[in-house]
Amino acid sequence: MEEQGRKTLLLTGASRGIGHATVKRFAREGWRVLTCSRQPFSPDCPWPGGEQDHVQVDLSDPNKTMEVVEQIKKRLDGAALHALVNNAGISPKGPEGERLTTLDTDLRTWGQVFHVNFFASIVLARGLQEELSRGRGSIVNVTSIAGVRVHPFAGAAYATSKAALAALTREMAHDFGPLGVRVNAVAPGEVETAILSKGTDKIVEKLPLRRMGQPHEVADAIYFLCSDQSSYVSGAELEVNGAQHV
Repeated sequence: MEEQGRKTLLLTGASRGIGHATVKRFAREGWRVLTCSRQPFSPDCPWPGGEQDHVQVDLSDPNKTMEVVEQIKKRLDGAALHALVNNAGISPKGPEGERLTTLDTDLRTWGQVFHVNFFASIVLARGLQEELSRGRGSIVNVTSIAGVRVHPFAGAAYATSKAALAALTREMAHDFGPLGVRVNAVAPGEVETAILSKGTDKIVEKLPLRRMGQPHEVADAIYFLCSDQSSYVSGAELEVNGAQHV
């Protein structure tokens, strides 16, 4: 059972970048953090209780995604879930690292990308709706600047999956609201992580803020949407991109 007054977060895609920064942000506030990732727990992620609160799962596999809901319920052991952050995302590239377009993306690749970036979000949320309702919880879907414009590096499947996730956020806000659960999205732009594509500096030169975002800046926005400070915010997509969208 949960410690008195301690809140719990479930985060997908925790092993690097924005996910890693988000775990550290919530842990700093005293939250228990359950993590889901394709990778096993890494000792490079030194947050409290990390290893026993980590579930290794491939979210591109629909059967494993459905099965992991039961594993998470067992980890919660009847406790409420106060936040679900759907951050896992994949963006496959071509053999030379090139962007995959609508003309050259294999159907299986479309399926894998949508399973991770889109379907997993609703499968987890729907499967954990009782726990989220008990916690008057908050769901945050991590979308992207690529969901609203053609991006030089993000592939067509990634971009369309993120656009669909933004639409799903609205639908979920409508459906989960009566359960006392808020649903919002954050849309990062160019964020400085280990997986930046070559040429990102050319994009950054044209951004109004003239710099890349930092993972902790996206994590702060996610935390805001899971905190009581945003208690009447639902169905919103918060742009965290240095005005790249204008």
